[in-house]
This record gives sequence, structure tokens and C-alpha cells, in this order.
Amino acid sequence: MEWIFITLASLLAGFVDAIVGGGGLVMVPALFAAFPGAPPATLLGTNKAASVWGTAMATWQYSRRVQIRWSAMLPAAATGFMGAFAGAWAVTVMSADFLRKLLPLVLLGVLAYTLAKKELGQHHLPRHEGRTEALVACLIGGLIGFYDGFFGPGTGSFFVFLFVRLLGYDFLNASASAKLLNCATNMAAIALFAAKGHVWWHFAVTLAVANVVGSLLGTHLALKHGTGFVRGIFIVVVGTLILKTGYDAFLR
Repeated sequence: MEWIFITLASLLAGFVDAIVGGGGLVMVPALFAAFPGAPPATLLGTNKAASVWGTAMATWQYSRRVQIRWSAMLPAAATGFMGAFAGAWAVTVMSADFLRKLLPLVLLGVLAYTLAKKELGQHHLPRHEGRTEALVACLIGGLIGFYDGFFGPGTGSFFVFLFVRLLGYDFLNASASAKLLNCATNMAAIALFAAKGHVWWHFAVTLAVANVVGSLLGTHLALKHGTGFVRGIFIVVVGTLILKTGYDAFLR
């Protein structure tokens, strides 16, 4: 029964993650519910090892229909990878507790700004070109990559929001680019978890297949319905993140 439960959860996580990120909201609680006695690092490592395949599939699907600005995004993915490694190292020498209370407040600010700016992310009007765009993208990649390695919740949503706000992308293009960077940060995490033996590969393979199926469905809907649809899902996911992280920080 646990296998069926987490496989369905992985499918749903892949679906949500492909549209705007936030699949961890589904998959991580499902793993902890199914295996309450397992080491947290092992459950997190197994989640990453499964979800990276759905994220990679979403990146490939988006790249066939959306013009990803590779000259900026590839360097940003590299800095995201390095940032995630640095963040994962940092969490071994300092506590992330201060972020638990800060995160819901930051997410609330992101949601309020998105709701107030009705035109935000509705049109794809890149603000920068060439080296400037690559530099801004690398700063975003390094910063959010470090955050992903250090703490993690809402990484995809932060990528999307910053690409929209700082680079002038619409929500569809921002989501497509965010998938590439999420792949990079996830690979860094997997390398660390796997090196420590914190991946259940026998579960990860099945979960990866389900995650890819969900990813294909989510990407299809995002490409079919466009920016307005992605923006709506973004608002729902960020709102859910606020409730989840707020509960974890102040009520649990």
C-alpha cells in the first residue's frame, strides 16, 4: 500500500512541479507519512532522485515549444549547481532555523506583489541582453541555488518570480527556465545524498517513472493554456506554501 500511495503522490508532484514548481509540497509529506521511522535525509534524497527526472522531462518539453535563452540560462544553471553544493555544505555547520520563521513572510510578500501587479508576467519582454542578462541570471541561480541546498521549500517558485520580476519574462518562459535551474540544483543535492547513502534507489526508480508521467501532463497543460494558466497555478502554489511553512514555523 505504501508503494501505491507514494507512486500516486509522485505522479501528482510531477504534474504540479512541471507547471510552476512546488512538487515537494506533495511528495515530501507523502514520503514522511508512508515511512515515519525512516531517516529524514534518506526520504529527502529519494525525493530528489525521483523528481529530477520529471524536472528534466519538463525542461526538454518546454525547450521544444518555448525559446529558452540558453546563453543566459546555461551559466545560471552552473552557478545554481555550485550554489546548491555550497548551501548543502553550509547547513552542516549552521542552523537553518532562522529561515523557518522568515520564509512564510517572504512568500507572503511575493504573493502580495504578484496579486497587486496584475500585468506582472503577462507579457514576455526581456529587460536585458547578452552579458547583463547572463550576469543577472547567474546571480539568481547562485542565490536560489544556495537556498535550495541550505533549506529548500519554494525554490521553483522563487526562480519563477525572480525571472519574471528581474528579467522581464512572462510566467510561461520563467517556468521553462526555472526547470533547467531546478535540474542543476537537484543534481547537486542528489550527488551529496547518494554519496552519503541517503537514496532508496529501489523506490526512486518507480517514483521517477510516475513523476515523468505527471510532468508530461503538467507541461502539456501549461503549454496549451499559456501564461495566464501558469500565473494562476503559481498563486495557488505560493499560497499553499505560505500555509504550510507558516504552520511549520509558528504552530507546530
